[in-house]
Amino acid sequence: MYHGPKTTVDAIILEANESIVLIIRGNSPYQGQWALPGGFVELGEKVEDAVRREVKEETNLGVEIIKLSGVYSEPNRDPRGHTISIAYLCRRNNTSEILKGGSDAKEAKVFQREALKKLQLAFDHERIINEALEIADQEKLW
Repeated sequence: MYHGPKTTVDAIILEANESIVLIIRGNSPYQGQWALPGGFVELGEKVEDAVRREVKEETNLGVEIIKLSGVYSEPNRDPRGHTISIAYLCRRNNTSEILKGGSDAKEAKVFQREALKKLQLAFDHERIINEALEIADQEKLW
């Protein structure tokens, strides 16, 4: 039987005033650190459905996918083992939904771009965010 990397998804949720949504991780690894909402793709699930599900579970927000931001496959990016993360730029479906941490996220909060520089982020999320924000700027997605 083939044993390859696990697949995860991450969401870069674009908000007003060049802000994005982050969560505080409730579980290890990186418990208590800020991270992008996301998680493992379930067997039989499309990655697009997985990112919407994970965002809803962790932030209470429904999102629409704007576009693929990147694929991250560095074998040591996750201390639990080799994972490949598919990152998506997203936007809220409904601005009246209340942002709140849920599932394995202790808290969810919107951060302006400048404040992101002061945070220590889980995994390789700093790289994922920086590359996604470059795309958002180039394509005028704000």
